[in-house]
This record gives sequence, structure tokens and C-alpha cells, in this order.
Amino acid sequence: MPVEETQKATAVVADTAKSVAVSTGQEIKNLLHLDDLRKFITWENLMHVVVSIITILIFYIVYRVIKGIIRKKLSVTMKPATVQVFSKIISYVFYVLMVMYVLGLFGINLSAIWGAAGIAGVAIGFAAQTSVSNLISGLFVVTDKAMKIGDFIEVGDISGTVDSISFLSVRVHTADNQLVRIPNSTIIDNKLKNYSTYDYRRYVFEFSVDYASDLDKTLEAIKQVPARCPTVVTDEGHEPAVWYVALGESGILMNLIVWCKRTDFFQTKSDVCANVAKVCRENGVNIPFNRMDVTILNDKTMPKA
Repeated sequence: MPVEETQKATAVVADTAKSVAVSTGQEIKNLLHLDDLRKFITWENLMHVVVSIITILIFYIVYRVIKGIIRKKLSVTMKPATVQVFSKIISYVFYVLMVMYVLGLFGINLSAIWGAAGIAGVAIGFAAQTSVSNLISGLFVVTDKAMKIGDFIEVGDISGTVDSISFLSVRVHTADNQLVRIPNSTIIDNKLKNYSTYDYRRYVFEFSVDYASDLDKTLEAIKQVPARCPTVVTDEGHEPAVWYVALGESGILMNLIVWCKRTDFFQTKSDVCANVAKVCRENGVNIPFNRMDVTILNDKTMPKA
């Protein structure tokens, strides 16, 4: 091949390679928006970024200090669960304000975002009415202070010890050690019993005695029961009481009322039941109970049709 033709072919290849390289570089620039990025990266914008980072750090430090002071002040007058909820609210408010601040620095129209958020909020509200109801009920549960972590509560047919209190639900573990999640709306809509609020509990033991019993003797005998139960409290304001309450179908109904510490309730029930039976047996007092007579018929005694 002549030298001139070789030089021409080489020049064509070089031009083609150069053209491909230029077009490839342009495509990469377009893909990565390098030109736009170069326009954006100016000294003014860099200063905005630096100032924003410094401002956010200052706000974060101030937020941590304010949060710590509020938690310390609230912990004096409020329960730990309430303090935890207020702490979460403060954190959420801080994060929202920081996001709005950063978006405003970059010139993003916040009014449009708020409009879109409002529309999205309405749609989410219709789609999650139960969750919103639980959230609103959670605010009442927290501010009502009807329970705290560690209390033994009863809601409907569920009873257990409170493990956690959140915006949406209360978690308890039952006496048989099962985890149960109770929605806050259920707590608001039903009666809540808190067995841990007060130190003492009253126990009413109901039973009956035979109509043939000596009523005065029976009353004096039953009054001996509280003294035989070690867990029964007999101080002022918690005195035991015994009286007749009604005439039943098979006997005279009586109530023995005693007080005990909250932690001794089940032991007290057992002691009272056992000692009532013992005292009645010792004093000849009959506790009536249903009896059933069974007659066995054979072929000889069975009546013929």
C-alpha cells in the first residue's frame, strides 16, 4: 500500500476515534448532568452549604440541651411513660423543622409541599382511620395518667402487667406470660381497672349458713376469721366487717369483708376461704350445699309399661 494511502487511512481512523471520544464524553456529561453541576458548584453555593451545616449543628446542640432540660423538669412531676412521649414529640418537631430549613435553603417552594402534604394527609386519614383513632386516643391515655409501666390492669377481658405505653397501643404480659397488644382506642372505649394504683385492696367473701344456725353465735364465730389470716390488715380505716345480707334459697347469706396489701390479695383469698370453713366446723355451723339423691333401678323394681 502506498505511503499516502496509509497516511489517509490513519487520519480517518484518528478522526473517527476522536469523534467517538467527544460524543461519548458528551453523553456522559448529559447523563451525569456535569454541566448543570458545574454551574451549581459556585463559591456562593459552597458557602451556603457550609453555613447550613454549621447552622444545623448549632440547632442540633441546642435541641439536645433543650430536650435534656425538659426531660429533667418533666421527670419530677410526670411518670416515665409520659416523659418518653413528650421527648418523642420534641424530636419529631425538631426533625420537621430541620427538613423545612434545608429545603428552604435550596429554594424549594414549601407552600407547594404543604399543599401536597395536605392532600396526602386526607387520603392517608381515610385509609388509616383506625391508626389515627389510636393515635388520638394515645394522647388521652398518656395525659390521663391512669396507669404506668409495671401496673397490673384489666381492660375488657384482658388483664396483665403493663410493659410499654406508646402512641398507638399499650403492651401487657398476662399472668400466664403471654404478650397482648391493646389498642389505645380500646382502652378509651372500655372500662380500665388498675389494680396497682392503691396499696390496699378489699376482699368480700360471700357464703351462706344454715337457717337452723344460732345467728348470734355464728356471727361471733365468723369474726374470729380475720385474726387467723396473717395477711389481713386490721388498722384504722381497714377494719374487718361481718354481717348478714339476705335470705337465700338454702341458707342465710353472709359477707365477710377484709382488707389486705395489694401484693397479698390472692394469699388472703385462700386464707379467708380455708378459715371460714374451719371456724364453721369448729363451732357446729352448717354451710348448706346442694345435694343430689341417685336411685338405681333394676328390672325387679322398674315399673312396667
